[in-house]
Amino acid sequence: MSQRSGSGRVLTLSTFAFTLMFAVWLMFGVLGIPIQKEFGISDSQLAWLSSVAILNGSIWRLLLGVLADRIGGKKVTVVMLLVTSIPAYLLAHIELTYTWLLVLAFFVGFAGNLFSVGIAWNSHWFDRSRQGFALGVFGAGNVGASATKFIGPVVIAGTVGGSYLGGIIPGGWRFVPALYAVLLVLTAAAIQFFTPADAENLQASRPLRQMFAPLRFLQVWRFSFYYVIVFGAYVALASWMPKYYVSVYGLELQKAALLTALFIFPASLLRPLGGYISDKMGARRLMYGTFLSMLLALLFLAAPFGYIVLNTPDGPREVLPYSLGVVPFTALLFIVGCSMGIGKAAVFKHIPEYFPNDVGAVGGLVGTLGALGGFLLPPLFVYVRSWTGLPQSTFVVLFLLTLIATVWMHVVIVKMLHKASPTLKNQIDYDNSQMNGD
Repeated sequence: MSQRSGSGRVLTLSTFAFTLMFAVWLMFGVLGIPIQKEFGISDSQLAWLSSVAILNGSIWRLLLGVLADRIGGKKVTVVMLLVTSIPAYLLAHIELTYTWLLVLAFFVGFAGNLFSVGIAWNSHWFDRSRQGFALGVFGAGNVGASATKFIGPVVIAGTVGGSYLGGIIPGGWRFVPALYAVLLVLTAAAIQFFTPADAENLQASRPLRQMFAPLRFLQVWRFSFYYVIVFGAYVALASWMPKYYVSVYGLELQKAALLTALFIFPASLLRPLGGYISDKMGARRLMYGTFLSMLLALLFLAAPFGYIVLNTPDGPREVLPYSLGVVPFTALLFIVGCSMGIGKAAVFKHIPEYFPNDVGAVGGLVGTLGALGGFLLPPLFVYVRSWTGLPQSTFVVLFLLTLIATVWMHVVIVKMLHKASPTLKNQIDYDNSQMNGD
């Protein structure tokens, strides 16, 4: 379908809605710390608070993406914004226990599912020559993860004990979900009145069984694992790093949130650049660069602080002392963020190349499983740290996962090359034997 009048409004408002919903989805990365103080919950309970929100922002992506293809992205987006505003408002206004926190965090997490809806909606309003750019711009709405990081600590500190708009917006940490509830309703109204009606649904006549058929291919699951690395881990770190900065480096929440934003920005805003580079040099080559740069940075981030003790004739001797200050830690995390931002686009570049007629279903599954990685990783960080006693174990987990993805990708590529040129290996062996005079 070619680009039509009104596509600019669709892209602009859908990107704003996605940015807002992403901010809502990951707001517990900042709100969790004052919530932990108020309710006296443990680190493990805090991790599950963030994780249940991430879970509900993952599990509906496939179905909602298909629904957007069938009934229209505008309708689904408006309903999602209004539905999410309800638990956000309740979170700010009802008397809470930890159980209610978990329940409302889960329902607020529904916001994370808007990605697959926006991808389907925008793809119907731009022709193929501009789809890459449009979807890259929309995907950059991931930067919404930094919104709470910027406004949260300042707003929380400045509004404690206050009440605004006749009690609609209370003070303290509750100010943030209440404000988001109001913005969600206003955004839904703007989309309803200022974007054109949904386009004709090109996939409405396709049976669901046919739309889901590609999910049986191993490539889909391999791409999903890649997306766990570049997106699921991004989501997990975006919600976990404020706590890491506070507990490991003893920083105040405001500074910890700002430093976390330095990771979030490149991991979000470089996505359009990743799409452009993928078009020019190929997604597979870019994935190699993504994984290798992540492995290098994660190697230093994962190294435990301390030194090695050698027993020498002159007594014990401390060698190879290692520690990572806030500045080099943040710089390495920035490199990881850049790699993830570019890698996210490279993963989705694979999908239309392998499954050009099933981008919605395949992209929905890849997005779902990638986001589920963001649900599982924060509790895993807590449990591995509890087992090892090392805060750096967070990055040990990510290093091992990235290494597995890199090896898997390389093995598959080598097999593909061998299948395409089965006689090449024997020819190389023969040429080498000639060079060696055998």
